[in-house]
Amino acid sequence: MSIQKLSAEALGTGLLLISVVGSGIMAQNLSGDLIGLALLANAIATGCMLYAIITVLGPISGAHFNPAVTLAFLLRGRIPGTLALGYIAVQIGGGILGVWITHLMFDLPVLQSSATLHRTGGAQWIAESVATFGLLFVIFGGLRSRPEAVPTLVAVYITGAYWFTASTSFANPAVTIARGFTDTFAGIFPGHINGFVLVQIATVFVAHVALRRLFAPQRP
Repeated sequence: MSIQKLSAEALGTGLLLISVVGSGIMAQNLSGDLIGLALLANAIATGCMLYAIITVLGPISGAHFNPAVTLAFLLRGRIPGTLALGYIAVQIGGGILGVWITHLMFDLPVLQSSATLHRTGGAQWIAESVATFGLLFVIFGGLRSRPEAVPTLVAVYITGAYWFTASTSFANPAVTIARGFTDTFAGIFPGHINGFVLVQIATVFVAHVALRRLFAPQRP
């Protein structure tokens, strides 16, 4: 009996139920609320942009756009440490710059700090762990089975994860930090950033062990 095959079936079924039940709860919670429409627009725009930037920039940099992804590739020996540090620095800087440019586009004050207070606590941290693990799951699983499909897999996954995770799936330390600089729908209170980032990074190490075993070449 193959532990690898049994693990794949258990993980797949678990993720399926997370998406089914989680999205149902989110839809129920947001029913009749304009926040639901805002989240839908947020999810669609994010998924579309992810597909575009991963497809276009993947051949140049690998299209990480996420310190958690960069750390995962570093742990696998797929990227040197100096380049990983450079990636993480520019990911955070680019994210903050993107927030400021967005404020300019919508004629808002450039320098802001989020006052969104509901993004903390055990439920939110569990959601971020699920979101981050799932993201790494589709990336490394996609690279193993269908590398050309990774842009689609990531875009579709994140679009769905906005709706089936309680945290709306940040799953990215650079995004988490940058969203502390906007007092809009997408913001996160700066005092809650550390908890999100710590959970995201810790999940990378868990995923590194679990996914290496799950996606190891099968023996005849």
